[in-house]
Amino acid sequence: MRCRILHESNGRMRVHVMQSRMTPGQADLLQYFLQGISGIDRAVVHERTMNVILFYLPGRRDEAVKALAEFRYETCTVSVPENTGRELQREFEDRLFFLIARRCVTALILPEPISMIVTAVRSVPFLIRGFRCLAKGKLEVPVLDATSIAVSMLNGDFDTAGNIMFLLGIGSLLEDWTHRKSVDDLAQRMALHVDRVWMKTGNSETLVPVNQVEPGDEIVVRTGGVIPLDGVVASGEASVNQASMTGESMPVCRTQGGYVYAGTVVEEGEITVTVKLRSGNGRYDRIVGMIEESEKLKSASESRAEHLADRLVPWSLGGTILTWLLTKNVQRTLSVLMVDYSCALKLAMPISVMSAMREASEHKIDVKGGKFLEAVSEAKTIIFDKTGTLTHATPHVREVVTFDGNDETEMLQLAACLEEHFPHPIANAVVQEAKKRGLDHAERHTKVEYVVAHGIASTIDGRRVVIGSRHFVMEDEHSVVPRSGRMDYNHLPEECSLLYMAIGGRLSAVLCIEDPIRAEAAEVVRGLHKLGIDKVVMMTGDSERTAHAVAAQVGVDAYQAEVLPEDKAALIREEHKKGRKVIMVGDGINDSPALSEADAGVAVAAGAAIAREIADITISASDLREILVLRELSDALTKRINQNYRTILGFNTLLILLGVTGIMMPTTAALLHNASTLTIALRSMTDLLET
Repeated sequence: MRCRILHESNGRMRVHVMQSRMTPGQADLLQYFLQGISGIDRAVVHERTMNVILFYLPGRRDEAVKALAEFRYETCTVSVPENTGRELQREFEDRLFFLIARRCVTALILPEPISMIVTAVRSVPFLIRGFRCLAKGKLEVPVLDATSIAVSMLNGDFDTAGNIMFLLGIGSLLEDWTHRKSVDDLAQRMALHVDRVWMKTGNSETLVPVNQVEPGDEIVVRTGGVIPLDGVVASGEASVNQASMTGESMPVCRTQGGYVYAGTVVEEGEITVTVKLRSGNGRYDRIVGMIEESEKLKSASESRAEHLADRLVPWSLGGTILTWLLTKNVQRTLSVLMVDYSCALKLAMPISVMSAMREASEHKIDVKGGKFLEAVSEAKTIIFDKTGTLTHATPHVREVVTFDGNDETEMLQLAACLEEHFPHPIANAVVQEAKKRGLDHAERHTKVEYVVAHGIASTIDGRRVVIGSRHFVMEDEHSVVPRSGRMDYNHLPEECSLLYMAIGGRLSAVLCIEDPIRAEAAEVVRGLHKLGIDKVVMMTGDSERTAHAVAAQVGVDAYQAEVLPEDKAALIREEHKKGRKVIMVGDGINDSPALSEADAGVAVAAGAAIAREIADITISASDLREILVLRELSDALTKRINQNYRTILGFNTLLILLGVTGIMMPTTAALLHNASTLTIALRSMTDLLET
């Protein structure tokens, strides 16, 4: 690629690409290519000016220049997200430019008679919308718009009518852009985060990058896994949660011949899928369709703003008629029509919500809709799962206690072989310990069955093998403790999370897993209390003694031990009966029912895929303090929305009063009204939290 360096400073370089025109697609390809170069910290590509801004690491300038010089659009194979938002941004920039240009030509260049004709023609759609609204027996915003335009033209003031239509066009464009950007951002956040899949090759399975899977290949998806690609079920049976795609609340059964969609989740069972579409194809458009049909984007505040805007229309029209009857003055009458509440109310609220969602993403918090931020702000109860949430998502195996003369290495090897199919912090700890010891845990078992909140069952060498909680292995499966190992069994370390494994009905090993409490956990609990959460609860499947120890260190208000998934959901329902809103924070498959039941379900990003798909909000696994940021952001959003209400209603009411009393001309009132609308909208785009 031919380029010219325009400017260079320490760690930063601005480069001009020597080509006649750059498409948004080419800009995306170049930007994602550059961001993948190890020496480049960040790259920004501006397709209109064909300039590239590179931020490179110390001493890596030559690598950045070489990467640019060697880049070719035709040979670049870098993966670019299905929709980056660049096309959308360009479309609305063009629309805004032509809207302003057309108004300038009409008002400043065209002769007055022609300008009047153009204004009259442009008023027709507004008048038609107003008449249609009246024909339906409704007095809503289109009626107010049509009336103000019609009165201005009947009074011979075509310039004012043109200004009204221009400002309405700007408002409509901003509202459309806000909605489209909201959908676009949300669709991108809902994009799959599946890097690798189990691909079937003959009688074995191989873990491969998802972008290497081609149509016709077969992949295996088990309980708790996300289906990463569209396809047809070749074998097996599973209960599939399609809420992220179709909005269905109940899972559907998929057997041989059934079609499954990328992004849906296997709640229970195992299926082999013959892939039909490569990674990325078609999912974005389906997500957009689903979002546009749903009400997820709208918070109660946004809905209230829309309804209030429409309810105020009859009062505005009534005020207009009353002003005319009392004053017989057209200018004063127009002052009421020129100032309405609808533009600011309908524009400022969605922008406030989307700005908060954008700011949340900057803190590595993904929010699927404005109503969930509102729920976080109103919640008084928060429930935490323990493992992977209040404790670190990367626990480790401290020791392996064996029974019946079994070899420690062989037991760890078998446990890792079973656990690697079901990602969970404890399962990951087992797999990582096997890797650390250099153990090759090749597949030795038959089909793996996952029992939610209990464990895993399979068959090896004709004998049933189970691994999981004590309740599952010792009570449900009726496994027995070998006589020689009873002393070890009675003295297992209770400060650890214990993973029991039995073969052929006899306890063969117990894996003792250290589950260190997050250093910030106690600070987070104290912070939540300060932010108005008066009930912090911890729920865990661990023993009473372990749960009590963790609860005491963290400082929660209450805890429950040895709970099942339905117990967590039941507690949330009890809180709802008391009229309290609830936040649920979890990361595992067994947290899914509670995440769905809560007013705001928060998943930890490193947890199970099904938890992330079902949750309303996702936080990164690095720092639990993001929960405090989420609460602060939600409270700040609520405060801003209430402030916007007061400002819009107060300022516009003042303008109407000044116009009715003759102190202010209608055009001045309209100018100030629209200026205040844009000011409030721009202010609503600013960050809520101080950095």
